[in-house]
Amino acid sequence: MKENVLDVLMYLFENYMDEGPEFDPDQESLVAELSQAGFPKGEIAKAFAWLEGLAALRREDAPATAASSLKSLRVYSEQECAKMDVESRGFLLFLEQGGVIDSAARELVIDRVMALETDEIDLEQLKWVILMVLFNQPGQEQAYAWMEDLVFNEAQGALN
Repeated sequence: MKENVLDVLMYLFENYMDEGPEFDPDQESLVAELSQAGFPKGEIAKAFAWLEGLAALRREDAPATAASSLKSLRVYSEQECAKMDVESRGFLLFLEQGGVIDSAARELVIDRVMALETDEIDLEQLKWVILMVLFNQPGQEQAYAWMEDLVFNEAQGALN
């Protein structure tokens, strides 16, 4: 079984998202559950470090409209381009231009993508990262609901 950090994060998110962003279970019991589910301990530790990094980036006092309505052009670094393909970067631009995310949320997503220890991330994986970032940010409930519908409706379509 070749599980990576994103697989661990997706498992946690799918199984505990109903608990809310303040959910703070006993880490030892979660590690035991994840180990029992077949995830390697090293990947579990990396997933918890990733989540701690996300929590540290939580915007408690997110600006209302002034700063979030500013339009900016994002120039991606060589490392970012190597990790996120054109389709993924285009999807972030689509979300930003559509008002689903603002430039600050985009930067949080890029930060969390770059924190993943994978060479590349595809569009479906990026959508999960976006979902996790929005879930963790206060005031992003509407954007989260939109992304949740997108991710889970596409997953349902793939199963049919």
